[in-house]
Amino acid sequence: MGQTANAPRTQDNEARSFLKHLRTSPQKLNQVATMIRGKNAGRALIDLEFCSRRISNDVRKCLESAIANAENNHGLDVDRLVVAEAYVGKSVRMKRFHARGRGRGNRIIKDFSNLTIIVREQDA
Repeated sequence: MGQTANAPRTQDNEARSFLKHLRTSPQKLNQVATMIRGKNAGRALIDLEFCSRRISNDVRKCLESAIANAENNHGLDVDRLVVAEAYVGKSVRMKRFHARGRGRGNRIIKDFSNLTIIVREQDA
């Protein structure tokens, strides 16, 4: 009895890592994700290490997690990993109030983002 298992979302030569509720807008996070998309995993880690954007440290942690998942859970070769997909999605929005003159107020919206990184083992 019980529910049948869900089909895996990745192929046999892939591993993924998912990070949610990152405190930055999806547009800014997508610029960093575009920077590593399609690159060798080792090269992408170096690029994120020396990137000047604040969010690049969190993206680097997510990529390291995907590499660790590939090595430990799927038995893939770390030296042949490539960042196959890196995509960004919207998450929650915090709505805040900013007092203005004459008793008025403005809304401040603070966006959060989700990040998914999929690494794939490249054929030799």
